Amino acid sequence: MRWIGNKESDNVEDRRGGGGGKGVAMGGGIGGIIIVLIYLFMGGDPSQVMNQLQISAPAQSSSAPRSAEEEKLASFTKVVLGLTETVWDSIYQSRGSSYEKPTLVMFSGQVQSEGCGAASSASGPFYCPGDRKVYIDLSFFDELSEKLNAPGEFAMAYVIAHEVGHHLQTLNGTSQKVNSARRRLSEKEYNQLSVKLELQADFLAGVWAHHANKLRDILDPGDLESALNAANAIGDDRLQKQSKGYVVPDAFTHGTSKQRMYWFKKGFDTGDPSQGDTFAGIDE
Repeated sequence: MRWIGNKESDNVEDRRGGGGGKGVAMGGGIGGIIIVLIYLFMGGDPSQVMNQLQISAPAQSSSAPRSAEEEKLASFTKVVLGLTETVWDSIYQSRGSSYEKPTLVMFSGQVQSEGCGAASSASGPFYCPGDRKVYIDLSFFDELSEKLNAPGEFAMAYVIAHEVGHHLQTLNGTSQKVNSARRRLSEKEYNQLSVKLELQADFLAGVWAHHANKLRDILDPGDLESALNAANAIGDDRLQKQSKGYVVPDAFTHGTSKQRMYWFKKGFDTGDPSQGDTFAGIDE
């Protein structure tokens, strides 16, 4: 991915190594990640699961040196966020409105969000609608590459763009409508709505990729395949198969691998935000 030379976003809070005393955590490695990601990965509300996982995690040392590799990854994350701002600014302006930018919080180990409570790196990246911030522990990208077998910079960019997609859903009221429906739906019915919400965020990530490449020529050969591989790697069916050994469709909250790839690719191919009605096209 050709990202070097693009402007870094200023809307970033760097809380890495801040510690914060006790937090919530759930083990390390792929075991903890898969269990939590089935519900939380790329957009779930961490407070709903993390409040049940009150396991103390050691504070991170604020004096720990950061490697050149980590700092490059931090710069990459800021640039991708900046590219999302450029794209969505342009799209909103074309429609006669202004884009309210989210803040991205980089943390290490655990974090206290203003709107969704405490969360740990095991929850994966998440967007909190309560404070309109994206949270990410950069170590997740190692897990994405090594444990979930989805390497590549554009795979990482897809993750960030997906979370920004949830921000867009908050701005346009979609997330609030889905959340309001929770009180009157069964768990199975609500899970189906959650899948639609997540697939729409995948679609919006694809729309972003379309316009970012058109504006800044960011894609190298193989980058699109890298993002699609990431979408495939975190499908509910695949994660359930890895963690349980079998699949429970009624428990899906984010969509199958096939669905996630389909909607990201549709967003990329069309570049048209109006084509992402996943609430009508859940069976695609």
